[in-house]
Amino acid sequence: MTTPAGSADSKLPQTGPSAFDPHRPPSPELLGDCVHCGFCLPTCPTYQLWGEEMDSPRGRIYLMDMASKGEIGLDGALHQHIDACLGCMACVTSCPSGVQYDRLLESVRPQLERNVPRTRSDRLFRGAIFALFPYRRRLRAAAVPGALYQRLRRVPAVARLAGKLPGRLGAMESLLPPVRLREAFARLPERIPAVGARRRRVALLTGCVQDVFFHSVNEATARVLAAEGCEVLVPRGQRCCGALELHAGREPDALGRARRTIALFGELDVDAVVTNVAGCGSSMKEYGHLLSDDPEWAERAAAFSAKVRDVSEVLAELEPAAPRHPIRARVVYHDACHLGHAQGVRVQPRAVLRTIPELELLEVAEPELCCGSAGIYNLVAPEAAAELGARKAANIRAARPDLVVTANPGCLLQIRRHLGSPEAGTAGGTALPLMHPVQLLDASIRGVPASLG
Repeated sequence: MTTPAGSADSKLPQTGPSAFDPHRPPSPELLGDCVHCGFCLPTCPTYQLWGEEMDSPRGRIYLMDMASKGEIGLDGALHQHIDACLGCMACVTSCPSGVQYDRLLESVRPQLERNVPRTRSDRLFRGAIFALFPYRRRLRAAAVPGALYQRLRRVPAVARLAGKLPGRLGAMESLLPPVRLREAFARLPERIPAVGARRRRVALLTGCVQDVFFHSVNEATARVLAAEGCEVLVPRGQRCCGALELHAGREPDALGRARRTIALFGELDVDAVVTNVAGCGSSMKEYGHLLSDDPEWAERAAAFSAKVRDVSEVLAELEPAAPRHPIRARVVYHDACHLGHAQGVRVQPRAVLRTIPELELLEVAEPELCCGSAGIYNLVAPEAAAELGARKAANIRAARPDLVVTANPGCLLQIRRHLGSPEAGTAGGTALPLMHPVQLLDASIRGVPASLG
């Protein structure tokens, strides 16, 4: 079993001034938990792609340890290999020693963002992403030319030109969600009453990209929760929860958004704050930890995080009340990393789907490997993301499903790109319907075709 050179010294005393600044550096105790056993290697996407030790979790931890002892700086190898990490947290699931790689990555990425300058082009590209995606109004404004472009893309000459876009521009173009203007500008009512006796009172986070480009998922979520006896509150004034910025190391912006989310939802008398986006849910469940050193917000953040639930968790806790109509289909459920690995929610979505009569739930090979979406990873590292996307698509096709469900919009777009879909216009293979699991359940409850759910 290979071990990084010098790793036997990883628990020796400090040898020099730490390269990290004093604000939340990686904990020496957490760094010392890694025994470099290698159980993480088969589940790490970048190690699987390149077989490079420093692009494995234990290799990255070794680099963090070296930087904490002043043996290397933050630029160079550490920055390169941390940037290459998808943050999928499959290593956390597979580690027998309980190494908290999620906490380590969460502390190192902000350090790099603060202290290591990016190239001008990288800085501008990332700045453009974060000037758009966390803002619902800007996304709605962008939806209008987006809808026009997607009509133009049906012209063969335009499609050929689009296919020639290089690198990151090509990735952005190929990952554009299908734009439906009626959906982009739709709003849920502020209160959806429970059908029959009320069993829960919940608040729904509608999200940013989710609400504009996947509003039908929010509608299905509200209908299903109501059908199962939940009164659903949809507070006005919702903003981004900060998930994308948190996962990218943009800590100040992420914490500001966390405080605003807590302030808005914390005033509501609800049993749970429900999310249907894996990335949002994982971040919101971490607010208590992220704000633990803020005396004004620590207690409120911990109370808020304790109430956050993925929609599948809420539904799995409730005995089904609404009748289900049969759906005769072979269905692949893809575990979004921030739901399966980061939140540990794997059993509940499958249990909820199995309440649908005649539905055959399929498993795929390498389910622990990320599809390559990973927040903004498929935009900033398109080549690696494309390899992972193609690998995931091949595993899905091998299961011969009729449709695919996944609980994260980024995963849906990434898999859609590589599988091919009617809207995507790609050559990824035979088109397969893709949807959120709650949409499939909604179709069963309403008795409508799953492809239209």
